[in-house]
Amino acid sequence: MKESTKSKKIIIKFLMLTLSAVIFAFNTKSFIRTGNLIPGGFAGITILVQQIGRQFFNVEIPYSLLYLPLNAIPAFIGLKYIGKKFTFESFYVVILSSLLTDIFPNITITYEPILIAIFAGIVSGISCVLCLWTGASSGGTDFISIYMSEKKGIDSWGYILGANIVLLVIAGVLFDFDRALYSIIYQYVLTTILGTLYKRYQQDTLLIVTNKPQEIIAKIYEMTRHDATVIDGRGGYSGDEKHILYSVIGRDQADKVIKGVKEVDPEAFTNVIQTEQINGRFYMTPKS
Repeated sequence: MKESTKSKKIIIKFLMLTLSAVIFAFNTKSFIRTGNLIPGGFAGITILVQQIGRQFFNVEIPYSLLYLPLNAIPAFIGLKYIGKKFTFESFYVVILSSLLTDIFPNITITYEPILIAIFAGIVSGISCVLCLWTGASSGGTDFISIYMSEKKGIDSWGYILGANIVLLVIAGVLFDFDRALYSIIYQYVLTTILGTLYKRYQQDTLLIVTNKPQEIIAKIYEMTRHDATVIDGRGGYSGDEKHILYSVIGRDQADKVIKGVKEVDPEAFTNVIQTEQINGRFYMTPKS
């Protein structure tokens, strides 16, 4: 029975990864191609080189011929530092999406630039989130950002944003800045979708007022591998002795932890605060 359940999960995972690759390729050959948008990361570099070849040299360069070699170094980083299973599943998406992008015909849904930028961002965000939900990624700079975040404790967003800005400036100089500006809208929508639907790399601070501090600390640790700090306090109105627990957890774990706290102490008062930045050690569930 366990083997059957495991096989079912594997099948569902690869169906989601396949769907992610299909959506990625469709988005590239429809909205992004029609609007001449420049995505961020290696996909953006690939499309920019394709556009340069097409416009200045009258040469059509296959997407996979550029995108796959660009992912070689990130794949090495993934294998060595993040996890073999994660890298294999991610590269399955990279290879499949690359080949499908070459195979799919050009599709025009609308010529309205603002609609193209918005819907390209939405569709791209859905493709990325499907990967992330399964525990994989869509490749490219995802490998680098995950490595920097989990292994080095460095937020790489600023560096990736800077590289994307350089990419857009080059596109603006070579072609036109309207295209670059619409690409900014596309990337903003994509980032918003990712931040809304995927919360692994976001944190929440929990402040829990309880009379059962040790039991709740044990429950938090069991569910998240995170500890908590105990602060002794006193009720302002009742004067009763209280204990305040301070803990930072992943935002994707918050609902589960709140439910667990209520199971241990139905009278507990929990305040969830969005955490903007943390410094110091923060446990991340490792990728396999």
